[in-house]
Amino acid sequence: MLAAAGLVINSCIEPFSPPEVTNPDTYLVVDGFLNVDGDTSRIILSHTQGTNDDKQFETESGATLIVEQENGENYAFRDMGNGSYTLPPAAFNRDARYRLKIRRLDGREYESDYVVVSKTPPIDSVTYRVDEGRNAMIIYVNTHDPSNQTRFYRWNYEETYEYRMAYYSSLTRDYTTKQIVTRSENINVCWRTLPSRDIKLGSTIKLSQDIIRDIPVNVVDIATNKLYFGYTILVKQYGLTREAFEYWTDLAKTTQGTGSLFDPQPSQVTGNIHAKADSKELVFGYFSAAQEQKKRIFIRETLGAYPRCMAPDTLDFNQAFNGNAVLLYYYMGEPKSGYLGTSESCADCRSQGGTTTKPAFWDR
Repeated sequence: MLAAAGLVINSCIEPFSPPEVTNPDTYLVVDGFLNVDGDTSRIILSHTQGTNDDKQFETESGATLIVEQENGENYAFRDMGNGSYTLPPAAFNRDARYRLKIRRLDGREYESDYVVVSKTPPIDSVTYRVDEGRNAMIIYVNTHDPSNQTRFYRWNYEETYEYRMAYYSSLTRDYTTKQIVTRSENINVCWRTLPSRDIKLGSTIKLSQDIIRDIPVNVVDIATNKLYFGYTILVKQYGLTREAFEYWTDLAKTTQGTGSLFDPQPSQVTGNIHAKADSKELVFGYFSAAQEQKKRIFIRETLGAYPRCMAPDTLDFNQAFNGNAVLLYYYMGEPKSGYLGTSESCADCRSQGGTTTKPAFWDR
């Protein structure tokens, strides 16, 4: 019964098909919150798109962002570029109210409503189990508030996985000396980190106890091979006010078919941020202040399959040096014997979006 009380938007919200946004104007999208729990706060400014616009979302830099406490004390965000603004940890008063103020390069100004700080209980556990029918690993979160005060929750996550290529590249080209030489960087093994894109919510408002049990936060398809060499997920939990929960619920209804807050917005789910000069101007986003609770787990189940590719090509020097193949080895162990080469997708892990730098949190 307790598990059923948690509202997981992906499975419990009825499908909703609102009219598309066809207005040629774009509107400001504000995504982020004030983290009062000793970690960096981050807000991203971007613009809405039409639902049929498949280009990457457009961010906005150059704005001035300030968080203002009700007593007038304020904290300025730093513009990090690409629409990202950060605020370092500070000694925030958790009993105070805060609002966000934005001034864009063109002079337009925006303010959020004042919000209280939502307290967030710790995550009790993050667990997982295989769903054989779906051929997937389901990852769950568990939490509770013994004071019965939180009631409304939101989660997101960052998943990181190790992957390897079918072939190892030991050679590369030196265009200065016009020679084929030993490669110094290992491009066979990479790690890739991906953020969550859908909206996960839970509520215990109809229960006598504030307990969340086995709410699914991620589904990892085994066929993706994310689980073969090593996988970790960092789950982040936030307490919400009732107003913030209602906003995220409405937003989830509209983005089920489009993805995330950064994707085209098909209906007018605005939030608590307003344009100062024009009350009719649409602004998308909800500013909140909360404690952030985090928990990381590693999964070492070797699920999936080792990568495979077609046999590599045999190349002479001119083909190897002037071509596009990723070079593997000397054909017979010596340069004059020729070279083995293959495509990036078979030998260069960077071609799949990852990095060869092992994350600091990786446990082996």
